[in-house]
Amino acid sequence: MLHIKPIVSSLMRSKSGPLLLLLQIILSVAIVANASFIIHERLTMMQRESGFTEDQILSFNVYNFDPEIDNVKQNIIDQQILRDIPNVIDAASTNMMPLSDSGWMDRFVDGPDEDTAKSMPGFAFYLSNDHWLNVMGAKIVDGRNFRPEEINTRIDETGMLAIISQPLAKEFWGDESPVGKTVYQGEQTIKIIGVVEKLQGAWVDHRNFEYSVLANIDFGGNNSNKTYVVRSLPEHIADLQEQIVKVLHAENPNRVIDSFSSLTEMKNLTYSNHRLMATILSIMVMLLLLITALGLTGMVMFNIQRRTKQIGTRRALGAKKTDIVSYFMVENYIICIAGGLIGGMLSLQLGKQLMSLYSLPILPIVYPVIAVVGLLVVTTLAVIVPAVRASSISPAMATRNV
Repeated sequence: MLHIKPIVSSLMRSKSGPLLLLLQIILSVAIVANASFIIHERLTMMQRESGFTEDQILSFNVYNFDPEIDNVKQNIIDQQILRDIPNVIDAASTNMMPLSDSGWMDRFVDGPDEDTAKSMPGFAFYLSNDHWLNVMGAKIVDGRNFRPEEINTRIDETGMLAIISQPLAKEFWGDESPVGKTVYQGEQTIKIIGVVEKLQGAWVDHRNFEYSVLANIDFGGNNSNKTYVVRSLPEHIADLQEQIVKVLHAENPNRVIDSFSSLTEMKNLTYSNHRLMATILSIMVMLLLLITALGLTGMVMFNIQRRTKQIGTRRALGAKKTDIVSYFMVENYIICIAGGLIGGMLSLQLGKQLMSLYSLPILPIVYPVIAVVGLLVVTTLAVIVPAVRASSISPAMATRNV
């Protein structure tokens, strides 16, 4: 039977050590719970499926500085040149790149009357042609892709068509198919002809990250500065840069071709801050647990030295080794459970503050619970070795040492 009252009385007689340890456990639980939640959020964010064949996509910029160049015609020629390069699966122009932290956003409404129309959520607004979905590896789940004759070169042309992401369709129309519906952008009408399974935007932290729209506008013919994307198998991506520069300069040397980047590189760069945060917080959690474990080990070892005579006397009176071990383990659990309860409440309050300041989701109660359980495991391992050592003290040794 565990005698908790004498253990509590012993702790109260020497308050400073247990009190400091209790404070350390409270702070550890509060910090570890919230840090673990943030780590989980960041890792989950980085593991989201983009819907693109990331390792097969290469993007680059072309700047034509020859004033005599017809940009619309040159755009068509350049795309065909890119598609004819050996090992290139497809190529297209684009106004923005996904996962790049830079691009266009817009929103449509479901009616021509601005006073009564319902606004769609904001979305990433891609402009390209009938090759773009194949380049990016996006999968159509409803409706169809653009046809070549449907591609416009200006955003203000009539006959705008749109393909939207499935999450955006579900958010605005629920289970109803949006294919065939008409939406509006000012006086411009847009007909929805297709839905893609996934089509992420450029801003990984944005709440509407999964909401995207692709319009039938080949943006590469609008100005001298163009962005192109090509798709190739991963083993050919490294050699493409040199080939692209060579064939485009051979057709027209009066331009600059630069800013080559694979979508994988772009994604890694965009998520680099999240990866760094998860790494730093993971190190901090491990250090906190280590410091708490060392604190408990130190307290137990100090108590063993201070109570050597008491331990020897108890052994002489018939106490078993398990009784001595149990004494120190119960002492540890009293401090940990008390600190865990207070620390759990503090972690929930801290989670509310983080939610209001940094727009984080509310901290689920499971994280403080896991933090307390984890701390109990760590401290058990920290206390068990010195406790077993204390149980081996013989009455004769205790008398000789005092």
